[in-house]
Amino acid sequence: MTRVITLDGPAGAGKSTVAKALASRLGYRYLDTGAMYRAITWKALEQAISLEDDAGLTAVAEGSRLELQADPAEMRVVIDGYDVTSAIREPRISQAVSYVARIPGVRRVMVDLQRQIGRGGSLVAEGRDMAMVVFPDAALKIYLNASPRERARRRAADLAEAGHPADVSALEQEIARRDHLDSTRADSPLTHSEAHTAVVTDDLTVDQVVDRIIDLL
Repeated sequence: MTRVITLDGPAGAGKSTVAKALASRLGYRYLDTGAMYRAITWKALEQAISLEDDAGLTAVAEGSRLELQADPAEMRVVIDGYDVTSAIREPRISQAVSYVARIPGVRRVMVDLQRQIGRGGSLVAEGRDMAMVVFPDAALKIYLNASPRERARRRAADLAEAGHPADVSALEQEIARRDHLDSTRADSPLTHSEAHTAVVTDDLTVDQVVDRIIDLL
């Protein structure tokens, strides 16, 4: 039986880490939908398209060949033949992606592709609108969250590991800005609904979060 588990939540709440671990534990495929929007953002920036050009950004999404290897614990992202798995984690992409993800035309293209992937077998999908828009019939809908300071601390650690040291306080301000953009956009805003089971991750290890989710199945 095909089963989809969704993990929604704001940036830095631990979605990617938890989703990878959960998919690996269950033997499911892993889908990082944020990486899809990051790939479109990367291509738009490479082509010097304005983040205010909704039509231009939609055209980028419509004209891109996006390939995802959604295996447990890893997902390679290839756009138009270029492997951008590492490039889409650069700070410039993090700063721009919310502007691209707010555009209805871009979201339409990405949601269609995400649903196609979902039809391919059991899946752990993480993003902002998984439960409410992309997979409303998911077997389990989780909303992960953490305090802004903890989310900034985690993001700083990830960036440092990737060779991009950053100030935690500055990242906390950036997270607040992204939260505002994600929660107030007109199309599929980030929301915590009654359909979600909430898990706050501040004081939990990854294994503890995964255990809690599996207990809910």
